[in-house]
Amino acid sequence: MAATAASAGGLVGYPQVWWVRVADGAGGCWGGGMGDVKLTRQLLREGYESSAIAGRVRRGELFRLRRGAYATDEVAGRESDLRLIEATISQADTDVVISHLSAAAVHGLPYYRVRPHRVHLTRPGGTSGGNIRGPVHVHVAPLSAADRTMIDGLPVTSLARTTVDVARTLGFRRGVAVADAALAAGMSPDLLLQTVDTLAGFRGIAMARRVAWFADGRSESAGESESRAVLADAGVPEPDLQYEVFDAGELVARCDYVWREHRTLGEFDGLVKYGRLLKPGQTAADVVVAEKLREDRLRDLGWQVVRWIYADLAQPQPLSTRIRRAFRRASLSTNAAV
Repeated sequence: MAATAASAGGLVGYPQVWWVRVADGAGGCWGGGMGDVKLTRQLLREGYESSAIAGRVRRGELFRLRRGAYATDEVAGRESDLRLIEATISQADTDVVISHLSAAAVHGLPYYRVRPHRVHLTRPGGTSGGNIRGPVHVHVAPLSAADRTMIDGLPVTSLARTTVDVARTLGFRRGVAVADAALAAGMSPDLLLQTVDTLAGFRGIAMARRVAWFADGRSESAGESESRAVLADAGVPEPDLQYEVFDAGELVARCDYVWREHRTLGEFDGLVKYGRLLKPGQTAADVVVAEKLREDRLRDLGWQVVRWIYADLAQPQPLSTRIRRAFRRASLSTNAAV
């Protein structure tokens, strides 16, 4: 397993952008303020009758999150998911904790490629059981004190336990993205492996163990992590990460992946990547031109460069073929130089 610390981003100038914590005050009835989430019982205590609550919903003053829970304004994305999680846990039994993909959202891990359709909770118990009722999936599993934590008043599985639960239920690609993020956030590799061992015999634990051994906290985006997983499944040799290329002591580029023995660099280009490279007064076109010039300089230094985007991950074979062609070009170039 690789190092846990991640430094700033893909090519030169990339910032770290993954880790988003739950907003202060997002906690529910577990000790934090309810924030913008209102339960029916609270509204009734404030003097609103059921008909008045329905009227506020019709007028757009309240937004229904789930039965018995409302928000005071409308949001989307992660914030919407967090509000639904908060509303659900506030109405749940006190022995359950937020878990699985829902816990990933609370921890600020990269879960957005698989938006949760249900809120996942875990109740301490044996090795099987649980139920799904509408938008809530209650799992039953052992929960030690080390498996639990509180984030802004919300009871949630620990970073390590959340990582293992996601890996064993969502598979290698998604599991690696979450595990890389957790390591970059400071989780110990040894703790991750120990947590895997505590769930020996559970469904999907072999996959979780594979994820734990493969995870690398130097990845700087979910796309970079998923790329590594996809390429590994396609049989491409494992690259080193965040490689700096110098020319006469000058830093030319910092690249996502390197296959040193093949003189090949790899770059995952996410949708926001060029936007993060923008400097004051620059346009996106300026950045694209600068990147093209930088890539030309890398090639002039004898490197092969392969770039890809999220869409390429859906077709691993063509992507792996492109990388292997780069390996062959580098080999031919080296032989010709000799």
